[in-house]
Amino acid sequence: MRAARGAARAGGRVWRKRLAEAETWLVRGVILGGESAPLRSAPADRARVDVRWAVLMGMRHPAAVDWTDPVRGAAEQTPPSTALAHAETAYRAALRAAAELAVHGTAADLLAASPHGPGNGYAPCAATAIPRLRDELATLELALEESEHEEAVRRRWAATRGGG
Repeated sequence: MRAARGAARAGGRVWRKRLAEAETWLVRGVILGGESAPLRSAPADRARVDVRWAVLMGMRHPAAVDWTDPVRGAAEQTPPSTALAHAETAYRAALRAAAELAVHGTAADLLAASPHGPGNGYAPCAATAIPRLRDELATLELALEESEHEEAVRRRWAATRGGG
């Protein structure tokens, strides 16, 4: 369990670092190519994240992330500047790090709530951890949905501001 918590903390540091790098490259790309440049060059395909599960101490938990990058179609526009190409790569790394952080954090929480965890029995696990994790999942799903909506609004705004 200590290793899982350590992996979650390390994952959080990696994710924050990757996100900061991505945002830096995005700002540079927007300065060079204009506000609508990221929208014009975004691939239509989406990344795919699959979670592999494992069992430790009788507790099923997420163990690893399998990541598939989105594929840009032959007819799709490539980023107009190297800054945006770097931003795209950096955002992919940040998303991959976020997925790994989610896996490690969830594994640590589940292992801490396991009947074999320190001072835990099955009843406390079932009575408190599962509803709490469901609530946290609902909160994260809502935050993700809001983030996607905000991104869509920014893209529409950028498209209208860019003249296209």
